Amino acid sequence: MQATADHALERAWAVLESVPDPEIPVVSIRELGILRDVRRADDGQIEVVITPTYSGCPAMSQIAEDVAHALDAAALAPYRIATTLSPAWTTDWITDEAREKLRAYGIAPPTGNCGGGAQSTSEQPITFIPKLPAPACPHCGSKHTERLAQFGSTACKALYRCIDCREPFDYFKPY
Repeated sequence: MQATADHALERAWAVLESVPDPEIPVVSIRELGILRDVRRADDGQIEVVITPTYSGCPAMSQIAEDVAHALDAAALAPYRIATTLSPAWTTDWITDEAREKLRAYGIAPPTGNCGGGAQSTSEQPITFIPKLPAPACPHCGSKHTERLAQFGSTACKALYRCIDCREPFDYFKPY
């Protein structure tokens, strides 16, 4: 029975690998670090654990629906989806592959390291730095950019413009 359970978890991970973030469809919820775990609960059900990029993220209900749809389509019921806020998500959880996908999509990935590591489970203080260096333009690579607005297309991004190529772009704020 254990081999079957492990096979189902492996299938669930594989299926959920392709669930895109509803706001940034070029990256998956796993690549962003939103998909925290797929495990067996005490009652034997598959339990999918997700964490929002911030506590008020409006996309979480859509993400849960997309996870449910993917698991249903793969005939992996019964399952449950759990949302956890602790430890808080950090941009450190974004994979290197996702950072490159963000850049190619026209979103400057977060710079620096928040100290959260690869989905660290230990408590980490969140430090807000009032003035960060301007991000490089994801279109031309120029570091000659300016912030136009603290909030971009979503609250977790800021709106910037490249002074050299004049293209606007979102910057995924590090936290």
